[in-house]
Amino acid sequence: MGPAAALGHLSLALGAAVAALGSLLFIAWRTYCSDGARWEPLLAAGQELDLCMRQVLVLGLDGAGKSSVLHYISSEAPKDRTAPTQGFNSVQVCAEGFQIDLLELGGSQNLRFYWNQYLRHSHVLVFVVDSADGPRLPTARQELHCLLAEDLQLPLIILANKQDKSGALSVVELHQELALDTLNSQREFFLLPTSATQAALATATSIRHVKSLLLELLARL
Repeated sequence: MGPAAALGHLSLALGAAVAALGSLLFIAWRTYCSDGARWEPLLAAGQELDLCMRQVLVLGLDGAGKSSVLHYISSEAPKDRTAPTQGFNSVQVCAEGFQIDLLELGGSQNLRFYWNQYLRHSHVLVFVVDSADGPRLPTARQELHCLLAEDLQLPLIILANKQDKSGALSVVELHQELALDTLNSQREFFLLPTSATQAALATATSIRHVKSLLLELLARL
């Protein structure tokens, strides 16, 4: 490799590291500053509202559809195709007395190292899997079980996403591929078939079911 090529690779690596560090510092600021059970939004004069703040951590390999899941939890508007999340993404949803802060961390290999640092600030873990990406299911399984080893009781929702794609595995097949039968009995977990698209909002794989389940889980915490 010549000096120019080596310099190019070094520049790309440094750029990725700076971007990752900046994103993670921002996430850390959000996490630590919002730590606590209550959150009071700015309200109009005379309006009274007190919401319980809950944080949901959304993880999964790059390309699993995490950003689309967040979008359709918070909106039913059409969503254009977007590039994979390079650092973080977040949305806030207010419903049934909760402000749910859904925090997505990028799924690229350089960011997965930091995933477990945000588990202890979260009330629920959502792990998104591309059901049609068979070759990467072993990687998804490994990353998931590494996370679960860090917290033995955090409620877990696994989304068998992209059910609308040809060759997508069923929830029964994914249960086996992800070795979910090995999870400890202390953990409450759910495996839902999803399609993070507008066309699927009125079907059995609608993201609306994810939002309903989140509200149900958070109400019990």
